[in-house]
Amino acid sequence: MLEEVVRALPEGVSGTDSLDAVGVPTRLHEAMADRMALLSARAAACVRASAVLRIPAGEELIAAVAGTDVPGAGAALREALGAGVLHELGPDRYGFRHTLAQQAVYRSIPGPARRALHREAVGALGGAEPQPLVQLAYHAREAGERERWRHYGESAAETAQRMGDLALAVELLEELLSDPALPPLKRAGLATRLSRAAVNTVSHRRAAALLRRIVQDDRLPDGLRGEIRLNLGLLLHNQAGDYEQGRVDTELAVEELRDRPALAARGMAALALPSWSDQPYRVYEQWIERAEELVGDDRADAWLRTAVRGNHLALRLSRGDPAVWEQAEELVRGAEQGEVQQRVHVARSCGNLADYATYLGHDALAHRYRREAERLATEYGATFVEGIAAGTALRLDWHGGRWEGLAERSARLLEGPLGVAAVAADAQLVLGQLALARGEWEEATARLEAAGVADPDNAPAPVLASACGAMVRLRLARGEPGAARATAERAVARVRRKGVWAWGAELVPMAVVAFVRADLGAEAEALTEEFATGLGHGDVPLGPAALAACRGVLAAAGRRHDRALAAFEEARAAYAQLPRPYPAALAAEAAARAALALGTADAPARMGDVAEEFAALGATRDAARCRQVLRGTGVVTPSRRGRRGYGDALSPREREVARLVALGHTNREIADVLFLSPRTIEQHVAKVLRKLGVASRNEVPADGA
Repeated sequence: MLEEVVRALPEGVSGTDSLDAVGVPTRLHEAMADRMALLSARAAACVRASAVLRIPAGEELIAAVAGTDVPGAGAALREALGAGVLHELGPDRYGFRHTLAQQAVYRSIPGPARRALHREAVGALGGAEPQPLVQLAYHAREAGERERWRHYGESAAETAQRMGDLALAVELLEELLSDPALPPLKRAGLATRLSRAAVNTVSHRRAAALLRRIVQDDRLPDGLRGEIRLNLGLLLHNQAGDYEQGRVDTELAVEELRDRPALAARGMAALALPSWSDQPYRVYEQWIERAEELVGDDRADAWLRTAVRGNHLALRLSRGDPAVWEQAEELVRGAEQGEVQQRVHVARSCGNLADYATYLGHDALAHRYRREAERLATEYGATFVEGIAAGTALRLDWHGGRWEGLAERSARLLEGPLGVAAVAADAQLVLGQLALARGEWEEATARLEAAGVADPDNAPAPVLASACGAMVRLRLARGEPGAARATAERAVARVRRKGVWAWGAELVPMAVVAFVRADLGAEAEALTEEFATGLGHGDVPLGPAALAACRGVLAAAGRRHDRALAAFEEARAAYAQLPRPYPAALAAEAAARAALALGTADAPARMGDVAEEFAALGATRDAARCRQVLRGTGVVTPSRRGRRGYGDALSPREREVARLVALGHTNREIADVLFLSPRTIEQHVAKVLRKLGVASRNEVPADGA
């Protein structure tokens, strides 16, 4: 049977696609029809009732739907079990072992008979306590009883939302809204509920399309349209990644909600998050001030006050306000006794705080609030917040030097249900940074562009700043100083306009390098001082490290190598304390270069140590660059791990070569990445092929195993 199913799969349909879209294979239809033909009329009726019920059911329920008495149903079920048509799937639970078998029987029932059986199911299930609302809604719909379908569907959605199963609530409401006969006001009411549920899940495509059609109905009152449009704007921004349209819809919603000030405050609070759009910081302050005025007294709902104040904390945190953390703890504590909606907003606020904290260098606090967001989001079904927490976890592992398996985790997040736009940006950024550290130029370019560089108007502002810093590094490494300078200028202009300089900590040092390489020393010095002023007295642990790195670059450019050495050592110590091992190693490399320029005795050993640090992280390209500098000094420093023979196993260098071969790079490209001659790479490739026992480069596995 399994072989028949696989053969029936159309070309392009994977095993993860819905089997409903594939259809039941003809041979399975025929096999089930043959088995059904051998059953008595009563047994066949019980099998058809089971097919209509879809899920395993008890003897009494099957008898009620089949229209027979319980003793008769018992004998009929034993017959169906003996024939292998039905199976016992639990105590007094009978059904089909495979969905395709159930579908084969279900589709063999004539339409009028199917509807009649669904009506019997509604009658049989309607008296149960508690009522199985989802099942009742399904059977009422299939029976053609539209009013009962709406009643049970709405009740099921309300229960699911109250219990925190937002994904189920969205699914039910989307189904109800697919009914073309819905009266306009009923449609608007359901759409309002859908918009409230969908904004906290990762389901957005169908919901956004439905909500867009509904807000275009001029017959809706402004207040109702405004609420739907507000949640549509949030959906477009958070889940769909359509930042500009999301902003436009949210601003329109605020105007439409002029007679519903409390809800308008929710829109204002959303517009106060500085990761939205490209506005100056004062604009975000004005939005949050207006929102706070509207929820400033105790008459506002607790969830609304939580939503507004959570966003206010995030806005203040973006500039490193140290008072945020104590108030954030109060927000979390205050929600412990709150209702579900309030706790969902606490989860969202914790997710935002964790996200912003990573850009400041508050990694320990980011971990703490990420875990809190994940706990609350999982408990209450807020899958969008789960995704935000997962994306933040990826960046925290990148910063913390926990790179083992990080690329695979990032790719899985992109492919999975949580990989909505805001989360995808995090995953793409991490994948781009990993590829850059390994010298995989094309992969790094594609990932960084996907993180926002290619479409800056629809990218989270802090992710975009980090991605642009990495892109500047990439273009300098590829010998493209003009492109690096242009990228730096555009990115710095966006940070300058917004005025959130804390988010420039991964961008500004690379922009200073790009300006220096372009002989724009004055511009580089001005940017460094502007960065220092912009950081001000905020609690931004990453700021002093980045600022020291900028000053080291300026000193090195002016051949003030003693100052450069001191500045880079300061930067290294600051990065290491966070801890951020990769930028710490980059600062250590720059310090070693300054030491070499000064001719200090320990300079080669410094560079050798940094090469080992890069290698331990997995930064292949950076390690190779340091080794090239060492070779230029003529000093050989032994590896801390010592030298050993590898026999038929690949050496670390050969594994690096094997990975680049598997990615399709030529010998010359590999030589460029590893700072070796093409002839040396040719010898390494020959050893790789021999040790792996393969005949060609195309057979080399990516992991070198």
